[in-house]
Amino acid sequence: MNKKTPIDFKLLLRAVLILAIVAGGAAVFFLRDFFYPILLAVLLSYLIYPLAKFFEKYLKHKGVATLLSVLISVIVALGAFIFLSSQFSVFADEFPDFKEQAIKNLSYFQDYISSNSSISFSSDEWLKNQISNLLEKQESFITQIFAATTGTLVALGVQPVFIFFMLYYRHHFREFLFQITNKKDHATLKKILIEITSVTKNYVTGIFIVVLILCVLNSIGLFIIGVQYALFLGIIAALFNFIPYFGTLIGGAVPLLYTFVSPDPSNALGVIILFLIIQVLENNFLTPNITGGRVAISPIFTIFAIILGGFAWGVPGMFLSVPYLGIFKVVCQNIPSLTPIAFLLSSRSNNVNKLT
Repeated sequence: MNKKTPIDFKLLLRAVLILAIVAGGAAVFFLRDFFYPILLAVLLSYLIYPLAKFFEKYLKHKGVATLLSVLISVIVALGAFIFLSSQFSVFADEFPDFKEQAIKNLSYFQDYISSNSSISFSSDEWLKNQISNLLEKQESFITQIFAATTGTLVALGVQPVFIFFMLYYRHHFREFLFQITNKKDHATLKKILIEITSVTKNYVTGIFIVVLILCVLNSIGLFIIGVQYALFLGIIAALFNFIPYFGTLIGGAVPLLYTFVSPDPSNALGVIILFLIIQVLENNFLTPNITGGRVAISPIFTIFAIILGGFAWGVPGMFLSVPYLGIFKVVCQNIPSLTPIAFLLSSRSNNVNKLT
């Protein structure tokens, strides 16, 4: 019996671990409206932390400094939201005209092909009806998206409260972690917290800077090409870059689709070339240099994380999955038994402690 006890204990431990993972996964999926606002607030706290620290230096009062930094951030965010809403209202007012323009563009395209080749179109009513139905469905889809975003807007509405308390009690949370950790592990815990702070702050601040730069580049590029609503479409396309890898492609599809239903569909080629250039620029220069490449997650696991995050939490999950996977990798790097996991996740093996 004594020989079987350790084996039985290990099996029990593994069973409990598996059940904990399953329960955690179920909680993440079914309690999304509770978890993702908190996790989002943690990342945004790192973004606002330098401002709070600046005010603390001069105001000498932690609560006032934290409140002031949060209020300034809220004012900036509200200003951006009001601007985008006003731009979208102008854009949405002309959406019914897109259907008529799309049919005109189709007729022009068919006439051009017929006049320059032996291909003739005997009847295009079916295709026109399909395009008309497709655009009507897209209009309905956009309406549903904004209706479904109500929960997200509520979650964003409580962000200032979460961020305030996370910044104000940050030392309290840190002390709690040290109290529940063995004294011999305090050095490792301190190293983990420093690395997590560095990685998260660089990533969150960097990706916001990248998005701001892309707002300018996209808008200027679309304006030079001659696309109407260049500023609005450029900003919308840039906002998708909060999603790694897929952001530029998804964002570029928005102005590209618009050009097909605009009075000048020939701009589509220019839009394709523009966003191919921006994709190369963003992936090879902007993101690596501005974010510092500190997350350094293997592309395949980054894609897996984005897909799983999107499946569980939608767009917020796609944004949150990568930085939190980076945090998990930092933890694994500093715990010897988990170092192989960090090695597997890392895109650069020399960043991970070598196995002995």
